[in-house]
Amino acid sequence: MSTNVFTIAASTAFAETLARGVIARTGADDPLALAYATIFLPTRRAVRTLSEAFARVLGGAALLPQIRPLGDVDDDDFAFDPAGEDMALPPSIAPVRQRLLMATLVQRWDRAKHRGSARLTFAQAASLARGLGNFLDEVDTQEADLANLGALAPESLAAHWAEVKGFLEFMRDEWPKLLAAEGAIAPAVRRRAVLGALAERLEKKPPSGLVVAAGTTGSIPATARLLGVIARLEHGAVVLPGLDRELDEDSWNRLEPGHPQYGMKQLLARIGVAREDVWDWTPTAPVNSARGTLLRETLRPAPTTDAWREIADRGSGEIEKGLDGLSLVETAHPGEEAASIALILREALEMPGRTAALVTPDRNLARRVAAEMGRWNIVIDDSAGRPLANTPPGTFLTLLAEAAVERFAPVPLLALLKHPLASGGKPPADFRRKVRELDRFCLRGSRPDPGLEGIERAIATAIHEAKEKPHENIVAALKPWFAGIATTLKPLAYVLEAQDVSIANAAAEHALVAESLAATDLETGAERLWRGDAGTAAAALIASLEEESAGLPTIEPGSYPVLFGALAEERAVRPAYGQHPRLAILGTQEARLQSFDVLVLGGLNEGAWPRAAAADPWLSRPMRTKLGLEAPERAIGLSAHDFATLAAGPRVFLTRALKSEGSPATPSRWLQRLLQLTKGLRLDAKLNSAARYDAFAAALATPDTVTRIPRPEPRPPVEIRPRNLSVTEIETWLRDPYAIYAKHVLKLRPLDPLDAPVGPLERGTAIHAILERFLLENADAMPPDAEAQLVAIARSAFREAAIPKAALALWWPRFLRAANWFVGVERERRASIRQSFVEINGRRIFKSAAGDFTLRCRADRIDILTSGGGSIVDYKTGEPPSKKQVRVLLAPQLPLEGAILAEGGFAEIGKLAPTELLYIRFGGGDEPGEVRDVSDDTIALVQKAEQQLAGRIAAFDDPDTPYLPRIKPYRADMPGDYDHLSRVREWSLAGWEPEE
Repeated sequence: MSTNVFTIAASTAFAETLARGVIARTGADDPLALAYATIFLPTRRAVRTLSEAFARVLGGAALLPQIRPLGDVDDDDFAFDPAGEDMALPPSIAPVRQRLLMATLVQRWDRAKHRGSARLTFAQAASLARGLGNFLDEVDTQEADLANLGALAPESLAAHWAEVKGFLEFMRDEWPKLLAAEGAIAPAVRRRAVLGALAERLEKKPPSGLVVAAGTTGSIPATARLLGVIARLEHGAVVLPGLDRELDEDSWNRLEPGHPQYGMKQLLARIGVAREDVWDWTPTAPVNSARGTLLRETLRPAPTTDAWREIADRGSGEIEKGLDGLSLVETAHPGEEAASIALILREALEMPGRTAALVTPDRNLARRVAAEMGRWNIVIDDSAGRPLANTPPGTFLTLLAEAAVERFAPVPLLALLKHPLASGGKPPADFRRKVRELDRFCLRGSRPDPGLEGIERAIATAIHEAKEKPHENIVAALKPWFAGIATTLKPLAYVLEAQDVSIANAAAEHALVAESLAATDLETGAERLWRGDAGTAAAALIASLEEESAGLPTIEPGSYPVLFGALAEERAVRPAYGQHPRLAILGTQEARLQSFDVLVLGGLNEGAWPRAAAADPWLSRPMRTKLGLEAPERAIGLSAHDFATLAAGPRVFLTRALKSEGSPATPSRWLQRLLQLTKGLRLDAKLNSAARYDAFAAALATPDTVTRIPRPEPRPPVEIRPRNLSVTEIETWLRDPYAIYAKHVLKLRPLDPLDAPVGPLERGTAIHAILERFLLENADAMPPDAEAQLVAIARSAFREAAIPKAALALWWPRFLRAANWFVGVERERRASIRQSFVEINGRRIFKSAAGDFTLRCRADRIDILTSGGGSIVDYKTGEPPSKKQVRVLLAPQLPLEGAILAEGGFAEIGKLAPTELLYIRFGGGDEPGEVRDVSDDTIALVQKAEQQLAGRIAAFDDPDTPYLPRIKPYRADMPGDYDHLSRVREWSLAGWEPEE
């Protein structure tokens, strides 16, 4: 029996060539002839592409053929119902319903395995259900049989396989029962039944009009059977995309799943047609045979690449000709790649009527290029869409669910309230200002109590602390404002703070609260939240969660935001079709059967294009083969076919970035082959002979001149310069004068972090308070039970400071070691001490030309020694300054406290000569503590500190003396609180660069 199988060369515009062939076969004389023809295409987008091609070819109004999508291996929206066929098939189960039902089965298996104690949350089960659903869909699509799972491997195999086998057998038995109870069938099963019914109808009742199946590779067995039926119809035709009939027979017989022609060979074998029996669809169509030769040789099977020697021997003229119109652009990084592609697309617009497109599976690259096109005010969107989770409605809904589950902790709460869609019924600008005030005045520092009530208590505390301060009224106004926000959020908080939750109830409350929070003074929340393509997709997701979760058991609240985020990440939001008449950004599926004057194939690195063959979490490769499933490389073969078809265009640019995420990237295997072939034939220069778009892109980002900004040198008027500093600020003044300028002249203070952890600062404060109380209670003598007393004081102090148990569990053993050491040291020192003063305030006035300068301090401890003189003590829980740092006055705290003591600046003590400067480290590590004596000639050191400070005061009384940043930083690699303000990274070669 003769067959009607044809092909359209990859270098030919597929849709227009197909349309011309259909017109020629139906007869141009009868205007109604086309209407009797039926054309089956792989996807809905292909249907639209062919309809437009007919319009271009016919050049006017006409009745078009019936054009229908068959659905393909990657097409999720297959929906075909054969006309005139009475099919009593159950509907396909909805994707979300399938995911949720499978998750309940996974949890059921988990509970049975662990005897009622479930270890998987519903969110984890839903994540497993996604991979499981893909696996079962593949099994149904490839018509494999799970009945013999036990025979796939011997019983002696690892226990892991026994567990996987048990799980798959459980799903094999229980999933059909669940589908039957739902009155639905799996999508792949229904597609197979529909395609089978269509094939049977066409075979039994062949239509009188032309029937064409075009553009499909027949990777689905049911589709392949349908193509076989159509190929044998009297008026049937199967048109294959880019069948290579010139590939030598040896290579054809040795094709592997990763080769672009493997699918063609597999399809021809399934429908029983030899390659030599396939004809050109329209012999007159222009074909770039040289490009076809180049791609054929580039992608030929590895075992037959010795044929390249023959090309070198007989001459490379055809290969060289195939490089005409093909260029490689390699860039330094993805940003430069996107800019280069944008330049290529922009250049195409300079030629009237020229069309251009970027095709890439790398969605990040697609978004970068779309953004780069904004440089010329060109709006061009990625037709593959972007995840709903990355759109404003998607992020807003996800943030709302996460904040509720985390009981409105400061970070997730502020992330939610600072989202552009949050407005709380107020003008957006006013609402945003209130959120910033809440952030600044109420939520900085340690985390407040959980829940909305905890935020309200934090506001009440801030109101109390703000009394008689400039921001008192601002903070007071936050209380009624946040009360309204809390009222809006409480319904969702109530639902998600319960022990378990219904998905439908959570989704319904989620939507209502989101609408209330998104409302402004001029628009309702529904108008703002659900508008546009992204809003429509978000509303559809919420609706599907409400509808498809009916009858399911409740879940733990923490799983709801994870489930919602995962579903939002998987749902694509596609822009309105045809936003630019001549430019497009397409995924590989969207680009099938389309043609453009200029094509850019971007992201040609391994792992991106092609993607690495996915590892099957369920079956090994031999098991897949025994079960009748395709090898994982089959997906690479389909991707290779896309690449080969697209690369055959008239003007093609191949682009890649040399680095990805900071690491060297490996070129795509197809690009490696092309580079090997052209280099071996000494044609690589021609492949790289195009204009240097990468250089143009780099030039766009490079200014004509680069002027390094100078180090800032602020010189405020003397009268506003600080005249009152603490001894610790003097060290900052020596090391980083700019910090003193920012703090005291600009009146800027670093904000405390949100959710600040309890760390060294809190521990140091607590230790100082404990030692102060201990010394005050034992000022006269050390009791025998001093260690127990110190420990009791510490217990009370840590409890009053509300130190978290986790932090205390780390601190307490160290404290006990340090306490025992400290009491021993204190007993030794008491013999030489006549009287001790703790946490004592002191001050001293320095006279200068600009007026008095006050030096102040709060000394940890001053001991009057029995030998005369005073001992100045500072407690450290970290590493104290070295003796050298004190001697050169880089750490002048203790010498300056000595200067205050020498002049009687401590009122309770009077004038006293400082004779000892001590740091006492209270650590608790391997060395529980240390007494570091930094005084050699104390009187001379104190006098030197006085003179240095007096000189510094005089220097800064000069209006020409600037406040320079980072003169002698604490550490070269450690930024200060104001380094971002002084823009250190812009004027310093090394970023945090100390001065020589």
